[in-house]
Amino acid sequence: MFISIVIPTYNRLPILEKCLLALEGQKDSKIVDDFEVIVVDDGSTDGTASWLEKNSELFPHLRLITQEHGGPGIGRNNGVKHAQGSVIVFIDSDLVVTSSFLETHLQALQNAWERKGNRLCFTYGAVVNTSNFEDPTSEPHKLSDISWAYFATGNVAIDKNTLVSSGLFDPAFRLYGWEDLELGERLRTMGTELIRCPMAVGYHWHPALSLHQIPSLIRIERERAKMAIIFYRKHPTTRVRFIIQYTLFHRFLWEALTLGGILNEISLRPIFKVLIYKGFSGLAMEILRVPLNLIFVRQVFREAKLNRF
Repeated sequence: MFISIVIPTYNRLPILEKCLLALEGQKDSKIVDDFEVIVVDDGSTDGTASWLEKNSELFPHLRLITQEHGGPGIGRNNGVKHAQGSVIVFIDSDLVVTSSFLETHLQALQNAWERKGNRLCFTYGAVVNTSNFEDPTSEPHKLSDISWAYFATGNVAIDKNTLVSSGLFDPAFRLYGWEDLELGERLRTMGTELIRCPMAVGYHWHPALSLHQIPSLIRIERERAKMAIIFYRKHPTTRVRFIIQYTLFHRFLWEALTLGGILNEISLRPIFKVLIYKGFSGLAMEILRVPLNLIFVRQVFREAKLNRF
């Protein structure tokens, strides 16, 4: 079976190289006839497209598509439009996979198709977070790596016809977040089954936390909040309210845990500085998530008020 891997990317060239090399290192398989890697460069300014064109001999499976900056959802739609495979695999451009990645996804899909008698399902692989750039796949699985999301495009495989029938990604999600979970809600209403596929492992690299990243992380939370309201507008259900934390429970929770905002990115900065200096940037990031969640939830309620929800 022929597989199309679709990867939107924006200014991630160093880790994208590792991502593509790992895909080129897939072991021979009796069930994976061949595959293509469709990289959609979403208007990168770091020379991604020119570097890939110049080094194309390193990536024989690569097909490069360029577009103006429009967000990962539009990029994925563009990739699916050009895909020749009957199975679509979505991964992020900062994911480094193992050599059995494609075979494991496809075997799980085929087993599910045979059991169900149809192709209304998708496989969801494991994602291990790491800040180890030199050797991402050396990172052990951690409790914090567990995801309860229904459909997240960091590591999924799905029949192309099933995906197209869902309507693909909504281009309204132009800022950060939620475009994949929103598509997941539509797949759910179609009766599409989630198949856990823990052996299809991808190692999600992101740099260790540093103090200068904090303003960018705050900006992302505010963008996520704006997109969360678009998500809720399309699916005004209790389930989605809980997914985007648009509830009084979540508002109370994060207000309480931060003492009404007293514990914030500024007041906690000395603690972050010490933890990062001592090599505990992961712990610093987990602590930072608490005030970040408050920023997000407050912005969600603000956006909801502006949109008269």
